Amino acid sequence: MFVKPIDFATYSSIRIGQPVDVTVLQKGDLIPRDRTIIGGANNLLVSPAPPPLMMLGKDFAYIQENNGLLEIGAAMPSGRIVSYAKKHDLGGFEFMGKLPGTLGGMLAMNAGLKDYEIFNDLHSIQIEGKWMSKSGIKHGYRFAHLGGAATAARFTIQHGYDHNLEQQLKELRINQPNDPSAGSAFKNPPGDSAGRLIDAAGLRGKQLGGMAWSPKHANFLVNLGGGTYEEAITLIELAKYEVEKQFGITLEEEIRIL
Repeated sequence: MFVKPIDFATYSSIRIGQPVDVTVLQKGDLIPRDRTIIGGANNLLVSPAPPPLMMLGKDFAYIQENNGLLEIGAAMPSGRIVSYAKKHDLGGFEFMGKLPGTLGGMLAMNAGLKDYEIFNDLHSIQIEGKWMSKSGIKHGYRFAHLGGAATAARFTIQHGYDHNLEQQLKELRINQPNDPSAGSAFKNPPGDSAGRLIDAAGLRGKQLGGMAWSPKHANFLVNLGGGTYEEAITLIELAKYEVEKQFGITLEEEIRIL
């Protein structure tokens, strides 16, 4: 393992943060227990005083067939997974076409789009060196209790990449803003959508400094330029407060705050 300085103001998708020394793990390293693992920082909001951080190195970015299953290292970016699936005509990965990040991050939050999510075709996950079956991992809508750092996963192989499905899923994301963000800020409450609630609470387009609730999609907290952690947190808390006060619904963050 080695230590690498990462500037989260440029590394994270929301463009907020400061340089932080991050421990980079290599194959064969013992995984530290006193550090928080991160991936591509696509759903991450890093505070001015984050906990000690670690990430997987390039050793964990691979794809291979193993005993009839497709094994993917947890550092593999979603775009490269989709490219591999297209090249080898493998189905089940179409929904990743508009989901940025690494496999590890997607596993940790059971990332997905509509009814398509990472656990659907998942067979097992390697967690700190031990393979665990999907059935032994508690998971649900945008959460998975891994109990440790995931370093790889295996998927059931399905032949036949569905290009029409990929296009349909991409079109579902056409209303998302292009400004820097960390994706959906809140999980959708049962039977409703966080974006609709934030909009109905009068916060669509609400701006504080360089941060705002996007006028294009109210559940996206966007950085309009020079946004800060304090501004982001204030808007997150404001949305939770107004939605609770006006509709009696408690919003739960999908964005990960460290």
